Amino acid sequence: MSSLSKQNSIVADMSLAPEGHLKIDWVRQHMPVLNRIREQFEAEQPFKGLKVSITLHLEAKTAYLAKVVQAGGAEVTITGSNPLSTQDDVCAALVEDGITVFAKYNPSPEEFKALNIQALESKPDLIIDDGGDFATLLHSERPDLMENIRGGAEETTTGIIRLKALQKQGMLKFPMVAVNDAYCKYLFDNRYGTGQSAWDGIVRTTNLIVAGKTVVVVGYGWCGKGVAMRAKGLGANVIVTEVDAIKAVEAHMDGFHVMPMLEAAKQGDFFVTVTGNRYVIRGEHYDVMKDGAILCNAGHFDVEVNKPELAERSLSQRTVRKNIEEYQLKDGRKLYLLAEGRLVNLGAADGHPAEIMDTTFALQALSLKYVNDNYKSIGVKVENVPYELDEQVARYKLESLGISIDSLTQAQVEYLDSWNLND
Repeated sequence: MSSLSKQNSIVADMSLAPEGHLKIDWVRQHMPVLNRIREQFEAEQPFKGLKVSITLHLEAKTAYLAKVVQAGGAEVTITGSNPLSTQDDVCAALVEDGITVFAKYNPSPEEFKALNIQALESKPDLIIDDGGDFATLLHSERPDLMENIRGGAEETTTGIIRLKALQKQGMLKFPMVAVNDAYCKYLFDNRYGTGQSAWDGIVRTTNLIVAGKTVVVVGYGWCGKGVAMRAKGLGANVIVTEVDAIKAVEAHMDGFHVMPMLEAAKQGDFFVTVTGNRYVIRGEHYDVMKDGAILCNAGHFDVEVNKPELAERSLSQRTVRKNIEEYQLKDGRKLYLLAEGRLVNLGAADGHPAEIMDTTFALQALSLKYVNDNYKSIGVKVENVPYELDEQVARYKLESLGISIDSLTQAQVEYLDSWNLND
């Protein structure tokens, strides 16, 4: 254990560390791609002498990513990106492993922000961001903490939207790699990861059947596709609501009912928001919902379900089961909100499966190395993950599964090259 890490860290209870070590060891055994990258980092030491600050959902899989970055020579500081997804035992284990941690489960909003700022006060050289939270703090409130930053990597759709807004305004001060936009992120993590983990959180929390129920999926991006697909697999009748005509046609052709939210609100038993936008479920929708309808969110921020309007329409509010808040409306109907409207897959469960986060965090680790190696030539902008890194992660994944694929013959390469020349 690093005595400096233990001295500087803020965690809930160091006595929980043994449980945290077991969790981290379990996911390590199911993350072969990240294990391979760890071996490379141990040999090459790409982050030797550098400070890296990380904000992500602080559970076991994230903890192992932090350990891989540490194995590459970095001095790592980490905090949580969501108050309800932080696991105190994992935090304690990381401190024992020499990583500085500023995170607790369910802190107050003021304490949560303070912990995020403390994770940046080391004045890092590199960052891994989630939802653009670090970047927003640095650019809007603490520019004094970004003087050493070479760049970083962003995990989410929401974060990339915020970063591109900064770039468009001419305010972005360092390069950020858009990990979320890599094929190995949105095709697998957003679709299969969110699809499984959101329903894991819903089912684990409610202990109710999904088969035969009507599920309303609000938003048909890659996360929405995964949630709808898994709901169908569980036997639900699935309705999709959208504002994008192309995505609406896609949802229709995928076999789902498509309609406006006000119509869907009358039919749904479960509602899952995955838009990244604000108040997509709101007052007029509550007015027509069934008694007993269950609402939850799988987007980054707890803004998709309008909680103030739900409270305004309610006579009483009580917690009926862990992570289930009952709102009794003035006409007697009861609506139920899961995990305070925060990410249901992390607030009420353990997040994406380890095998999914293996490829996502492999992209994070390689993208962090990429931005460190190339930050001067990249310039100040949001940069896509190079296709070569994306494909490298996929090839590592196939190798870990014992799957081989074909390669182009020389004649095929020359044939394609001839077309490229003609173009």
